[in-house]
Amino acid sequence: MTKKYLLGIILCLIAVFSWGGMFPVMVPALKIMDPFYITLFRYGIVAIIFAIILLFVEGKSAFKSDGHFLKLWLFGTSAFAGFSFLVFLGQKTAGPSGSIIASVMMATQPLLGVLVGWVYRGVKPTIVSLISMIIAAVGVFMVVTKGDLSVLYKGDNTIFALVLILIGALCWVIYTTGGGDFKQWSILRYSTLTSIYGVLSVIVILFFATLMGWLSVPSFEQISGVSGALIYMISFAGVIAVFAWNLGNRIVGPINGILFMNLVPITSFVISIVNGYNISGFELAGVAITILALIGNNIYNRVVQSKVLKN
Repeated sequence: MTKKYLLGIILCLIAVFSWGGMFPVMVPALKIMDPFYITLFRYGIVAIIFAIILLFVEGKSAFKSDGHFLKLWLFGTSAFAGFSFLVFLGQKTAGPSGSIIASVMMATQPLLGVLVGWVYRGVKPTIVSLISMIIAAVGVFMVVTKGDLSVLYKGDNTIFALVLILIGALCWVIYTTGGGDFKQWSILRYSTLTSIYGVLSVIVILFFATLMGWLSVPSFEQISGVSGALIYMISFAGVIAVFAWNLGNRIVGPINGILFMNLVPITSFVISIVNGYNISGFELAGVAITILALIGNNIYNRVVQSKVLKN
């Protein structure tokens, strides 16, 4: 193993451990402030930090879209508005088990990536990938229901929350897939421009939502109450995780890097248990099934890729 490859592994680990911790961290914060204004404060500051670094490292010319404005706006809006809005709204809607459900859904992103690759790049999924998706869906279903099928019909918001989180996870997959269109750019440039355009979308959405009375501007007490969570979300789960993930995947390759997403629910589980959440055996079995499905699909793809390279 080369030093560069080892660096890629370390970067991927930093990213997934940071993301695994953000769901439990957001539990108390979502009781104080809505996820929409939290997104503005979080990614607004992240975009500013990225912009300052890019200005010093690559200069003013790096802020040009080079004719890719629409793509950058779409990918940035998907990641920094769609992902954060939907995932954390879903987590809040799901209640006490929201952080667990959200973290498990993050682990399904490799399989969502297969569907996005099929639609966006025309790469058809294999039978093994489709079977893996079904098995992973069973695991997620076990985590969501905890063995109680009544959640499907008794009027709870769990299923609605699951749909929100799933679409949010899909938004991040779209962003990650879109990065493949900018291989000639530095990781810093792609991260910076997409975050800037994404935050602009966040500002527009919040302006109209607040104007219509659907949202209200948070008070100083609310901002102060979520300050600890914001510091974590901006630094570790924001600037550090996004940059580490993008760079780490470029070093070790997507098929290797995506496997690290399996550590997100494990990290979230450990932190949730420490914080007093009682995890049932049914939930643990569901997580295990989901992760095994993802690992199995990854191993199969490795074998297929190895045979293609040999031929």
